[in-house]
Amino acid sequence: MRRRQLLASAASAVFAIVIAGPAFADAMTDARAVVAKYASKVEKWDGPTTGPKAAADKSVVIVAADMKNGGILGVVNGIEEAAKAIGWKVNVLDSAGSVEGRTASFGQALTLKPNGIIIAGFDAVEQKPAMAEAKKANIPMVAWHAAPAVGPVDEVGVFANVTTDAMEVSKAAADYAFVDAGGKPGVVIFTDSTYAIAIAKADKMKAEIEALGGTVLEYVDTPIAETSQRMPQLTTTLLQKYGEKWTHSLAINDIYFDFMGPALSSAGIPGDGAPKSVAAGDGSESAYQRIRAKQYQSVTVAEPLNLQGWQLVDELNRAFSGEKWSGYVSPLHVVTVDNVEFDGGPKNSFDPDNGYRDAYKAIWSK
Repeated sequence: MRRRQLLASAASAVFAIVIAGPAFADAMTDARAVVAKYASKVEKWDGPTTGPKAAADKSVVIVAADMKNGGILGVVNGIEEAAKAIGWKVNVLDSAGSVEGRTASFGQALTLKPNGIIIAGFDAVEQKPAMAEAKKANIPMVAWHAAPAVGPVDEVGVFANVTTDAMEVSKAAADYAFVDAGGKPGVVIFTDSTYAIAIAKADKMKAEIEALGGTVLEYVDTPIAETSQRMPQLTTTLLQKYGEKWTHSLAINDIYFDFMGPALSSAGIPGDGAPKSVAAGDGSESAYQRIRAKQYQSVTVAEPLNLQGWQLVDELNRAFSGEKWSGYVSPLHVVTVDNVEFDGGPKNSFDPDNGYRDAYKAIWSK
């Protein structure tokens, strides 16, 4: 009887492997294809080629969530570069990472009575009363990362929200972790529930990992503005809790990894060891430096921050002219140690060589 039971168990195990094998292989093949697709070089301009001529003598205020955030800094740099090309004046207000700071900055922006406002890096609904005032004053607004989706956010008067496809960014990050872990990732996900886009991205990563058969060890909600204080001790605590089960960290942007390295190093983990850090955006300068040096970050799913700054200026110019938003969704890029040197790598950013500057200048000069 015992021998019969063992034979039956063995047969069941073999049957399970036969059934699961092709499904696992298909999942691995699909995940590898996603990573390969977005790790390739971006050389073709697929954005707008027509639009209104440059509006003259415009002043714009940027309300930035926190200029210490590398993603926001990169976008602001792109806006300033594009504004110079189109001939506009720009005033940057740094909200220093707090809700109160953003409220004060928005109030100051309204006092300055600009022709347009650009929101950089915070959830639009958070400042709904101030945005209602801007809308009432007929001040066009565009935004970066103000909502989970690309395009207009009509309920708060945003003409166009500029971002990559956040769900594709999250899928690419999760798929990389799945492939890199040989199909058996144990991940900790870091997000910030202050932002709708952050929750949407983290939820997508969680769903993708679980759908592929991986394990989400913990879903950590910790404020972006407090990463410098929280992440060192949090990293140590998670290492003690999960040990070698923790193969990859997935975060909604790079800033979480700015402060994990010392704790990992103190635990005796080498720069290219597990847990490996994978960011679903933004592609900050510090992330590029870590990836290049193999120091506590393996991947960033980068956004073309400088290009997005140019797109924000173009969208605002369309708003000034009474036209519709361009409909453009900017490309994303899986940055690894193998490809960190191309697509802007020497600049420590994803700055695709697809001629976007010339394309926008050609539109504005017509």
